Amino acid sequence: MKHKLVAFALFSTVLLAGCNQETAEETDTSSSVASSEVAEQESSSESTAESESEEPVEEDVEYRYQVNQTNYAIEPIAEAAGEEKVALLTFDDAPDEYSVEIAHKLKEIDAPAIFFVNGMYIESDEGKEALKEIYELGFEIGNHTQTHQNLQTISPEEQEAEILETSQLIEEVTGQKPRFFRAPHGANTDVSREIVEAENMTLMNWTFGYDFQPGYQDAESLIDITLNTELLYNGANILMHDREWTNEAILPIIEGLEEKGYSFVDPTLIASPESEEE
Repeated sequence: MKHKLVAFALFSTVLLAGCNQETAEETDTSSSVASSEVAEQESSSESTAESESEEPVEEDVEYRYQVNQTNYAIEPIAEAAGEEKVALLTFDDAPDEYSVEIAHKLKEIDAPAIFFVNGMYIESDEGKEALKEIYELGFEIGNHTQTHQNLQTISPEEQEAEILETSQLIEEVTGQKPRFFRAPHGANTDVSREIVEAENMTLMNWTFGYDFQPGYQDAESLIDITLNTELLYNGANILMHDREWTNEAILPIIEGLEEKGYSFVDPTLIASPESEEE
């Protein structure tokens, strides 16, 4: 009987030890799982915080210039006025044959500009890619109508289509609505003005331009007249086009303007109705 009791006691001791070991293992396992879950939660929280902190923060822009709606010169806003001589570079009929090359030349020397787009040039995949490339180089994109018609010779409905279809195509490519509108030939109408106002765009003709005129359709003549015209003054809004001779002349023109003391207006610093609302 004594041996049986001893055996039973030993069996009970072994059984209890086994139970205790299993309990300890379960506790350790539970602790490991809990620790893992906490670590995952902390990692997830950190990732979320990092993701949120990496989101771009929109900064307020101090607009320094505005477009004179009488002569289309670029004027300093009173409270942000500066004494430097400035000119605005603009290129119409983009992106036809030379706009991308012109944009790269400008980018290399940090010269800002506006490229005014005809919608007919960005209906194809090739045209869309060209516009995207210009936009991603950092240039402002303006609306120059769909098919470059004289707005004064077409119906109100046709004018609306010419303007709105182009804005839609530009937004599809760039993700941004254009802030500036330039009518072909500078021929605005009451209808086009109403549409442009409703779309929060700024009308922008020019103060001078020569590359579309006979006698200036070669690089040498274009350089000479652009740098020496009496129309070159502080706030000049210079009209150029997507043309071979303009592409050849653009770097000497910029160099000559800089030698005359001009710097170039960043279009993002030009106020527009949309920017004023913001």
